[in-house]
Order: sequence, then C-alpha cells, then structure tokens
Amino acid sequence: MYDVWQNVLAEIEQQISAANFSTWFQDTALLSTENGDIKIGVKNSFYVKQLRARYLDLISKALSNNNISIVNIDFEVQSSTKTKNRPREITRSTTSLSEHIKTIKTSSKETLEELKNGLNNKYTLDNFVVGSNNELAVAAAKSIIDSPGTRYNPFFLYGGPGLGKTHLVQAIGNELLKNNPNYKIFYTPISHFYSDFIDAIKSGKGKEFNRKFQKLDCLIIDDFQFIVNKEKSQEEFFNIFNDLYQLNKQIIVTSDRLPSQIKTVDERLASRLTWAGAFDLQLPKFEDKCAILRTKAELMGVEIEPEAIEYIAENVNTNIRDLEGEFSTILLMSEVRGLTPLELINNGAVSVNHTSKLRPLSSKQIVEKVAKYYNLTLKDLHSKSRVSNIKNARQVAMFILSKELSLSTNKIALEVGVKDHTTVMHGIKKIENDLKLNFILRDQIEEIKEKIYG
Repeated sequence: MYDVWQNVLAEIEQQISAANFSTWFQDTALLSTENGDIKIGVKNSFYVKQLRARYLDLISKALSNNNISIVNIDFEVQSSTKTKNRPREITRSTTSLSEHIKTIKTSSKETLEELKNGLNNKYTLDNFVVGSNNELAVAAAKSIIDSPGTRYNPFFLYGGPGLGKTHLVQAIGNELLKNNPNYKIFYTPISHFYSDFIDAIKSGKGKEFNRKFQKLDCLIIDDFQFIVNKEKSQEEFFNIFNDLYQLNKQIIVTSDRLPSQIKTVDERLASRLTWAGAFDLQLPKFEDKCAILRTKAELMGVEIEPEAIEYIAENVNTNIRDLEGEFSTILLMSEVRGLTPLELINNGAVSVNHTSKLRPLSSKQIVEKVAKYYNLTLKDLHSKSRVSNIKNARQVAMFILSKELSLSTNKIALEVGVKDHTTVMHGIKKIENDLKLNFILRDQIEEIKEKIYG
C-alpha cells in the first residue's frame, strides 16, 4: 500500500533541520484521512502544541502536495505512534501538480490565494533577523518590495543550506501581496517546475504550461542548482525568463551557488540570472546567532536565559537550521525534565557541538594540510614567492589559522613565514572579502577543513 505519510515526512525533512525533524516528526504517524479529517498521532501534548504552532502550514502543504484532501488537521496523543496501524483510507485525487495545490480548507485558515501561489504566510520580513551575514540581500529585497521589476531584476540569491534563502524570497512574495492583493505571484522549487513541465509535455500541454507563467507579476524559483542535466527544462525556463523580463515582471531565483558554478547550465541563462548582480547569505556571526535565537524565543512565547542563548550560539557553527534545531531540542528537554534551559546546560544534561572541530590541532598541521591541498610543499608556502597560487594558499592558511585557532597575527606570521603582522591582516581581510562572492573559494576552504578535522 502506498505509504503517503512517508512521502509527506520526506518532503518535510527537506525543508527543516535534521535536529528539528528528528525532534518533532520522528515518532509521528498518520492515523486517518477519512473525509478530509486528518488525524496525526504524536507522543504527548507538548508535541501537539509545538506542531500546531510551528509546523501546521508545512504539514498541510506536504499533505496537499501528495494529493490528500484536507478539511481539518488534528493531533492525537498516542502511547506509541510507531505501532499504530496505517490509515484506514487514503483518498488520493487525480489533480496534477501543474494545476498547483487543490482548493482546500485547513484549520490554519490559509486562503485560496495562499494555497495557489505556493507561499507560506509564516515567512515574513518581520521574523527574518537581519545581521551582518545578510544585510545587503535584505536591503535588495526591500527595494524589490517597494519597486518590483526594476532595479534588482532578476534577484539572484545564493548561499549554503539552512541560511534563510527560502525564508527571504517567500517573505518578498508575501510583502508584495500585502501591498497589492491582486499581484500574481508563483513560488516553486525548480524540481516541481521540472516535474510540471514533463507532465505538460507528456499530455501535449506544453503551450499551456508556458502561458500560465506569462500571466505572472512575480516568479520565484527555489533551489535552482537542481536544474543540472535538465536541458529541456533549462530551455523552457530560459524562454519564460526572457518573456517575463521583457515585460518588467519580477524574477527571483535562489541557489546554493552562482549560476556559472553549476555544471551544464547554459551560459546564456547563467549570464542573465546575474544581470542585476548576485547576493549571498553567509554564516551568521555570534551576535547574529544570539539575535536569531532571541527573536525565535519571542515568536514562540518562551523564556530562555541569555546565558543559554549565548551557549547555543557559541557552540553551533554550521547554519541557522542547526542553530534552531538545537534551540528546539533544549526547549523540549526543558519541558520534559522540568528544568530551565540554563539548568540543563549547567547540569551537563545537554551537549551542543555543531562544529567541525572534532579534535585539537596544531598550527603546523593546518599549514601542512593547506599546502597539500594546493599541491605545494611547506617550503613553497613559506617562501617569499608572489606567484598567485602560492600567495593565495598562504592567505588561506592565514585565514584558517585565525578562524580555527584564534592565533594572533604575529603568531600567524611566524607560522606561514611572512615578515610582519600587517601582511597577515591584509591576507585575512582579502580572503574574508573574496568569500562574499567566490563560492569556489568557500568550497575549497570547507574541503580543507574536512581534511583537517577528518
């Protein structure tokens, strides 16, 4: 029997952090879908409260994407959701994804327009925390909201997973709708665009597929990197892009890297996507992470000590999803054990460590790994050579020594064989600036770190 709930969970898992998914969805079960009355089994009443407050829209959308008719969604506490029988009846409709989501009525009171345009109304600028890691992208987003289809068109947003790309672009869509409810917006991951296009071709409705995009005022494409090796879809998107652009319609695209760095993407398309520049989201700094957690606590209506927030921010050095995942886990444990988050931390009941630092390292080991990665010898790296590849490797070593071991610039100068600390300061600053736009360099540094800590 087709296991709908597993498909729903698989879709949800792609949109939230691993920690959040494990915490809130691991032990859930779909109990019933009869007559559109959805019942989901959970472990306890705390899960009911959290799932209803934080994930109801996500669950509703995932169910509808799997063609489940929804009238109401409710949660039922089960002693063991894992042992529950599968649903008595799964009502699947024949509506295709290309017709977008069905007209349904959910307990979250989403409107018909919200369901058709693919937007999640929980993504707003009000709950998007602005920091040094994203301020330029947010400034461009606000400009788009004030005057769509003009200065930043297309708007290309890139960055690693879990940094808020989907949140920001959906927030733009929601703000545009707030300003003009008649504005025609469509948000879709590129994988859905591809699936819809294939379905349209198979059913002989290729022209209709293209025409539905002509009516839009704003098209938002998410996860563009997954268009790799899909030549026909690229061609179709290229045509749609050109048509919308000529009409001054807003185009917004997200990706985990620049178009030119995605293999097999047509050069013409890659060039057009960055006509108005490319904006990236970077890893948040300590202050940014603290601000994100404080905002999240306020939105959830929970209290957490400043020291606990600082502890989480200090020990999660991957992305925002992991940051929020650890935050949720600590809150759950706090509820279950009847202790405050800080008491849990001080008692050693939780251990947060989302970082690549698996073992202590010496500065010599780091320099050796950098040299080896760039096919250089230690002698090359310590030389006075100004050859570009050697100079770049030396600056990368400076950057990693500074970030991973927090060495002083004088100490770093000794480790890489340069005369004074000002050269080190310049080298670190250059790498920091290059990382803002050079995704290849980011990948290289991450690969070096994996080799260092592997």
